[in-house]
Amino acid sequence: MARQHARTLWYDRPKYVFMEFCVEDSTDVHVLIEDHRIVFSCKNADGVELYNEIEFYAKVNSKPVWLSVDFDNWRDWEGDEEVELAHVEHYAELLKKVSTKRPPPAMDDLDDDSDSADATSN
Repeated sequence: MARQHARTLWYDRPKYVFMEFCVEDSTDVHVLIEDHRIVFSCKNADGVELYNEIEFYAKVNSKPVWLSVDFDNWRDWEGDEEVELAHVEHYAELLKKVSTKRPPPAMDDLDDDSDSADATSN
């Protein structure tokens, strides 16, 4: 039986390239990351051997095979600069309000006699 390629998704960021080999119920998974290539192989649920070999344009810094992206918690930061800036401005405004020095509240309406009078009238 001939080998097939696994469906592969990729995207990049300024410093990183992410690849996801999409194989359900995979077994015999092997990932080899070298300076100029990545090799992925496995068998799918039907026992078909899947094999991908991708040559990189330039040398890469390889990461441990056990390290992967948690896509359930993934957030795409592209285009979020305005939202993030609005959050920063909002918090800066809150801090400014909190840190503004004001005179302490007047406490002349608090009277010890009125407290004791209230307590005796009950």
